[in-house]
Amino acid sequence: MLARPLGPQIRRLHASLVRGHLVGPSDAISNLRPVIYDDAVPEPRTDVTHPYSLREFAGDTREYQWKMQRQQLDAYNHVFWTNSNLRFNAAKRAVLACLPEMCATEDRESALSAFYHRWAAQEAARQRAYSAEWRRRNWATVLLGARLAYEKLAARVTHPFGGGRAEKEKEQ
Repeated sequence: MLARPLGPQIRRLHASLVRGHLVGPSDAISNLRPVIYDDAVPEPRTDVTHPYSLREFAGDTREYQWKMQRQQLDAYNHVFWTNSNLRFNAAKRAVLACLPEMCATEDRESALSAFYHRWAAQEAARQRAYSAEWRRRNWATVLLGARLAYEKLAARVTHPFGGGRAEKEKEQ
């Protein structure tokens, strides 16, 4: 018996609808799928050296800081993997170019195996440094987002019918 497709019912339950973001197609070089945030900070302007300063905003700026941290983390991740993959592909092409055209499959596989081993050893320190920095930035973003979510929840519990900090900021 064939399973019946779930169709649009399952799409209504998709996590990206709850989270308020979508995921785009994979980048050709980095192989990462970019996250498209609905509430993202607008694209930086090119007419100034630093388009966003948290001092420009009135009141609590942690929401803006959190949004900017998410985008900076995504950019950091993308730049690292784009650079790594470009270097990897160039090195792999160089190894393959050194092989004779009528090379046996076993010889080609052996050369690639040796290359992959050397590449992994050569990149280990760089990968560890990237991973440590990515974890540090990711945890900072997660903790700030969790703190903001907790404060919003606490404000709703404390003032269930309005009158919380968000309401006071809207009035001003």
